[in-house]
Amino acid sequence: MTLKSTLVAATAAIAFAIPALAADTIAVHDSYARSSTATSSSGAAFMMIENTGDTDDRLVSAASDIAARVELHTHKENADGVMQMMEVEEGFVIPAGGKHMLQRGGDHVMFMGLKAPLEQGATVPVTLTFEKAGEMSIDVPVDLERAPAKMSH
Repeated sequence: MTLKSTLVAATAAIAFAIPALAADTIAVHDSYARSSTATSSSGAAFMMIENTGDTDDRLVSAASDIAARVELHTHKENADGVMQMMEVEEGFVIPAGGKHMLQRGGDHVMFMGLKAPLEQGATVPVTLTFEKAGEMSIDVPVDLERAPAKMSH
């Protein structure tokens, strides 16, 4: 093998390995999905996202075939003191060596226009897209009975 072909092969191997290494830095823990009622046209998914890498990453989008639209959302208080849900187009930063919690009353994945009810015990296929780590497909269990996490002050 010539030096040039060896360098091309080595460069290709490194280029293919980088996305795999980046994807290994993101882990999803304790995911679950729910809707408020059996007849709801919307639902949400919650989870802990951990970044074991040494650089920040960003969850930039989510997708699932269970809904007409899937967006990243949060709750914010408006000028009148009323909490409103809104899309977060820039996504959520997952800090290097840290975690970001998607939880009820805070950041979450929003399913709008559900194509079928979310049923207790079922799973929802969700693809999370990260700025650096790329796509990660997960199966999120539906848990309609889970109580909201206690807020600490």
